[in-house]
Amino acid sequence: MIDWQAVDTVMLDMDGTLLDLHFDNYFWTQHLPLRYTEIHGGELETVRSTLLSQIMAQQGKLNWYCLDYWSEELKLDIPNLKREVNHLIAIRPYVEDFLQWLSDSHREIWLVTNAHQHSLEIKMEKTGLDRWIDKIVVSHQLEAAKEDPRFWLKLSETSPFDEKRTLLVDDTATVLQAAADFGIAHLLTLRQPDSKQDMRDNLAFPAIHHFDELLPSV
Repeated sequence: MIDWQAVDTVMLDMDGTLLDLHFDNYFWTQHLPLRYTEIHGGELETVRSTLLSQIMAQQGKLNWYCLDYWSEELKLDIPNLKREVNHLIAIRPYVEDFLQWLSDSHREIWLVTNAHQHSLEIKMEKTGLDRWIDKIVVSHQLEAAKEDPRFWLKLSETSPFDEKRTLLVDDTATVLQAAADFGIAHLLTLRQPDSKQDMRDNLAFPAIHHFDELLPSV
């Protein structure tokens, strides 16, 4: 699927790519509404509906991913609430094998994520995936989400890379489209970002189920 002789830099998304998206989906749709009602009161289903509408209104923007923003908006300690269910944080199958192979191949491994720094810290503490990562790029540092064309321009200015020899793996189509528009040559997505949800079909970009599909056959 990938001509590895044509790739020097591998950019990897975190949530839904290296990590199972189930943790995040469960947190925002189940745990957060429950804890909100326990702390602030309200009827659970009404609170859940209101919160999801409030969250979806920020989709694709930096606020969507910003735990400080949601802590302020909801008057809750969001990072602490995330830690309450951090046992659900899970590495997707074959990710560690893939990262080890990439490291052994001496390619640059970048983690390029929209996740807020607090969320990144919680997940790296739990998984230790950062031991394979050469560079971590958080979209908040560049003041633009990965869906925004400005993100890729700023990234190329602050951390130059050859877009023609770069692979991006991400579970979000709008991110991949922004990267494609910038000129990143090699793009892949995931068929099942959340292991508890159905496989995705009719995707706009080439897709894999698990990372073993990218390992060269012996």
